[in-house]
Amino acid sequence: MRGRCRATSCGVQFTRMGKRTVGLAFRGTVAVAFACAVAGGQQVGPSNPGGEAWQIVNPAQSSLVYARDGSLIGEIGKEWRTSVSIRTLPKFVGQAFVAVEDHRFYQHDGVDVVGIAGAIKGKILGENRGGASTITQQLVGNMHPDLIDRRDISFSRKLREQAAAREMERHYSKEQILEAYLNQISFGHGWYGVEAAARHYFGKSAARLTLAEAATLAALPKGPAIYDPAQHADRAKNRRDAILELMVTQKLITRGEADASKAQPVQTVADGGMSAPALYYVDVVRAQAERAGVPVAQGSYRLYTALDPALQRAAVTALMEGAAAVEQRAGYQHLTYANHPKGNTDYLQGAIVAIDPSTGDVRALVGGRNYQESSFNRAVSGMRQPGSSFKPFVYARAILDSIPANAIVPDTALEIRYDHQSYRPKNSDGDFLGNITLREAITRSRNPVAVQLWMKLGADSVIALARRFGISSPISPYPASAIGASAVQPLGFVAAFTGIANLGTAVEPRFVHRVEDRNGRAVWAPDVQALPPAVDPGVAFIVRDMMRDVVDRGTATAVRKYVPPEVPVAGKTGTTDDNTDVWFVGVTSDLVAGVWLGFDKPRPIAERGVAGGSLAAPVYAQMLATGGYARATTPWEPPPGLVKAELDRQTGKLAETSTPAERRYTEYFLPGTEPEALRVDVRRLFLLGPLPFQE
Repeated sequence: MRGRCRATSCGVQFTRMGKRTVGLAFRGTVAVAFACAVAGGQQVGPSNPGGEAWQIVNPAQSSLVYARDGSLIGEIGKEWRTSVSIRTLPKFVGQAFVAVEDHRFYQHDGVDVVGIAGAIKGKILGENRGGASTITQQLVGNMHPDLIDRRDISFSRKLREQAAAREMERHYSKEQILEAYLNQISFGHGWYGVEAAARHYFGKSAARLTLAEAATLAALPKGPAIYDPAQHADRAKNRRDAILELMVTQKLITRGEADASKAQPVQTVADGGMSAPALYYVDVVRAQAERAGVPVAQGSYRLYTALDPALQRAAVTALMEGAAAVEQRAGYQHLTYANHPKGNTDYLQGAIVAIDPSTGDVRALVGGRNYQESSFNRAVSGMRQPGSSFKPFVYARAILDSIPANAIVPDTALEIRYDHQSYRPKNSDGDFLGNITLREAITRSRNPVAVQLWMKLGADSVIALARRFGISSPISPYPASAIGASAVQPLGFVAAFTGIANLGTAVEPRFVHRVEDRNGRAVWAPDVQALPPAVDPGVAFIVRDMMRDVVDRGTATAVRKYVPPEVPVAGKTGTTDDNTDVWFVGVTSDLVAGVWLGFDKPRPIAERGVAGGSLAAPVYAQMLATGGYARATTPWEPPPGLVKAELDRQTGKLAETSTPAERRYTEYFLPGTEPEALRVDVRRLFLLGPLPFQE
């Protein structure tokens, strides 16, 4: 078989040859290629007149996002990178990359002619000996992909790359080139540079890498997906050990150091080195900073947030486990997370928001079950019906309008006609309880009572009060809105309950404490934003006290399976009529949090057994318990001015000596709304004259 080797102006072309002609062809080919490379260095040059292809430029840096305790929770930027000085790194870090990528790095002028010869010979013989690209050549292509496209396999591209590499070596030291290389290259997952790789694979700075870890990272430029230590530990270890052997052969480390490093397992950190999985949270932080005029996507900013890592981890775990428990119920008929096809997110979703009521600081936020599969943030961008969890704002309007918590309202069948429609509210149990107090109605979530209050108080007045609490989502002026038929944004809805926790004054959610530029100068520091008081403290206290009964003996008693009774918790469950959405919003002294479960494309979760108290409330309680917030605090004391009395829970009247202990409870009243027997007629006191004084 005859063979040909033809040099052209744009490269060298090969055809397969017989073994007898390999030696001759190889010598000729190397000579031609070498001549072309030299000529290329002199004549071809970079593709732009300024010669930028050889220049070392500062690569894009990412902005770092920190939790309230200073731990890292995310990065912002197209390429996650933090450049570091090579002089801060252990010597073996650079050596590991040189050993495997370019062991003649310190001998060549940017182009390894010996390596080129070996690569050409390997191509002729059908052997895979790599492309002979030096670290300098790799840097040129990676740093200036618009000028040197390494995806271009033409020989002309190779010549331009070689020329630029030689020019780079004439302007920069080997140390500068190696430092730029270590800060430039990709390590997979959008992580660029050795600092980001060390942080996200091993949870530490590159300055603290061990020899074994450095060799593991040095394996990645060859194939980040193939040798990913988090996904393919065995492959990563094999290549790591091979690199350690190369370092021994090249006399960069001793045999003992290599053997000791080989004995170490390949171990990576969870969640990419973040203190908590918080990608949905970081998305909100980025959006808010950019809205404030801070270009964080351009990199080099430090963003300090309100996130509590322990609570965030607890929220993610509670949502995942709670949703999985629903999917494992007998008779569940939908696609499950455990068995869904790749790319299909039509499984049960959820969202969690947790806010410090004193400041509005968002301590945790989860926008779905899997950010990588769906970055849609259901906590911020979703709009869902809250069901009965909206009722506290209806009851707040009633208390504000001097309807006391012990007022009797019938839980009965209704038919309301409006706009040529007929509306018949029903209860989830299909039953009606007859005359009950307002307190008992919210405790047992009776829908007809809330609708009657809405009709009596007026839709406009209830909606106006909800607005004062901070609910900005549109609320339709129809009776069904009394039981949560108007969709709300979960974040804003949960934040409205800070007004109940704070005894009347809601606060705006706050994610960011401050943003600093690369010089440490604060460029944005949003303040705590409190809304004008929605109601006076007495009204809010009474509503919160009514909501305590929801947890202690009503529809949300599942909370007490995780949270001890000495921890004051108030809350409200919510379930839509068609079992499409379930909610629970809970209030403690230091946290207001809400949980939603449902499908992105609304449909019933199940035909029966669906309720906010049984599905969403346990998720809330588990988060509280494992996140460190199920802790005893000072008792909730009533504000000055309220009247309290011991009542009979069954009748709503003052307790008598014959009232059983289990029916006795303390009720609170705004002055003037207490039972008639407790009212003092001031005019009558003046008619009686001065009271007698007794010692």
